[in-house]
Order: sequence, then C-alpha cells, then structure tokens
Amino acid sequence: MEIPSSTPIPSKMKAWVYGEYGNASNVLKLDSNVTVPQVKEDQVLIKVVAASINPVDAKRMLGLFKASDSPVPTVPGYDVAGVVVKVGGQVKRLEVGDEVYGDINEKALDHPKRYGSLAEYTAVEESLLALKPKNLSFAEAASLPLVIETAHEGLERTGFSAGKSILVLGGAGGVGTQIIQLAKHVFGASTVAATSSTSKLELLKSLGADLAIDYTKENFEDLPEKFDVVYDAVGQCDRAIKAVKEDGGVVTIAGPVTPPAFIFVLTSNGSVLDKLKPYLESGKVKPVLDPKGPFPFSQTVEAFSYLETSRAVGKVVIYPIP
Repeated sequence: MEIPSSTPIPSKMKAWVYGEYGNASNVLKLDSNVTVPQVKEDQVLIKVVAASINPVDAKRMLGLFKASDSPVPTVPGYDVAGVVVKVGGQVKRLEVGDEVYGDINEKALDHPKRYGSLAEYTAVEESLLALKPKNLSFAEAASLPLVIETAHEGLERTGFSAGKSILVLGGAGGVGTQIIQLAKHVFGASTVAATSSTSKLELLKSLGADLAIDYTKENFEDLPEKFDVVYDAVGQCDRAIKAVKEDGGVVTIAGPVTPPAFIFVLTSNGSVLDKLKPYLESGKVKPVLDPKGPFPFSQTVEAFSYLETSRAVGKVVIYPIP
C-alpha cells in the first residue's frame, strides 16, 4: 500500500474512542471527528493500515489502571503497522514513506497515549518503531510488537539461554505463541513444553514445542520433569512454581504473584524488533493471527468481545483501517 507523500494530512480523522470506563460493547464508539494528533520533535505520524488488540486494551478500558492512565477520552490500541506520513525535527532514522510497526507505548501502564492505534493516524516516538519486515503483511506486522517484545523481555529477565528447558503456560495465546518460537529458534532451548486446550496442541508443535500438554486432561505440575524456566502467560503462578527446578526461574505477566516467581510490565523498544528482524524475515519466527480475523475497522467492538472470551488463538487483528 503506497501513500503518496503529496497526500495532504487531514485535521480530523475516524477513531474508536471511549469517554467512560466499561466493556467495549458499552463504551467504545466510532467518532469521525477526532483531531489528528500533533507530532512532537522525536515522533513520526503514521497513517495506520492495521492494528491489533491486547488484553491490556480491554483492562485499560475497564478502568483497572486509571490511577496511572492518561485521562479519558481515549483512543485505545498499542500495536500499529502503517506508513510514515510526517516526521518530527529530531527524527533521524525514519522518513516519509517508510513502512513501520511497533508498540506505541513505551511504558504499558504508565500514562499510555490518549491517541492509540485504533484510528486513521497515530503519533509515535521513533525509538518505539522498526521498519516492517518485507515478507510480512501489515496485518501480520501489527500482530507482533507487544507480544513478541513481552516474550523476549521475559526470557531475558529469567536469564534464559541455549540448552535450557522451558514450560510455557498458555502456549496458544498472543504472548505464548511467541515465547515458544523465541525460546526454540532464537534462544536455543533444549526442550520447550507448553500448555493449551485439546484443539490447539498441533499449533504448539508447529511453532516448536517438543511437548504439548493438554491442560483439560493433565496437570503440568504433576509431570516428572521439572524446567529451568516457567513462563506463565495466563496467571497460574501458584501452580507454575511447582514445575520449576530448584535453581530455576518463574516469570509471569498475569498476577497474583507467588514467590519465588516475579512479574514484569513490558518496556517497549523498537530495537528489539530490529534485533528479531532476521528471524522474522527467514520465517523461523512467525506471526500467529486468529483465524476469525482480521476484523475490519467497523467491527472493532466485535473484535474486543471475541478477545474477552479468552479463546483467541494468537492475535486478534483489525484490518484494513481506512
């Protein structure tokens, strides 16, 4: 999709907005008269082509983070893929016409942007973006930033390295599908085990899991084998600590936390996407999009309702965005 640089940037745009807290079906509205965000010196303006939604978007909309959130009204959306149409004065790497992607909020829960990616345009710091891998569509690229960066940061924080074993709880979800692939194909895991429901076991194996565990039929903590690292992407910390070796590590992204496990909140950084680009371009690491999608921009509320079922496989993507 090429956007000629001569295309004038409008002053108003279409965006999904909520002005009060609640479920998307109650509070999220399409507004055709939202002001296009101004670009700061270190930012670029992106014509959004695709976005994806994450549990953090839904939790934020419910008001669970309002103590540290930006004030409403809010345009939700962390993940973006699109085309640069304007650059701030201090921008060094990116230029108009570049196809980029990223997670637009450096600190996920510390005053995330009021103008997110579920809009025709969004303004983002250059440091949070990377050039889109040529082999990925905009929809595929939009599915990746938050989940692949979360997977990567968690693995780094546990000191995960080649030859170690890992158990991934929630292997078929957005973050889980990326943890499996990064652990196996980037970090060089000796063994990757992962949990899912029955219908998703083959997906786990296709991504690189050596052992796919059906959580409807067996308890992972009863396995004779213990793991160097357990990465809990679903909030089962109390059970996760029973599956780790004595000197191993347990990391979670969903509380509550049972020691010795620890929790972290993503710090977004475009350099992680740059570092992983060779793995994405070679196909060793792939985006995983839920087969029900992508949802068109007009069906963003339906996309959130589907995300809230917790049954999505991989990522729920919004595309195309007009």
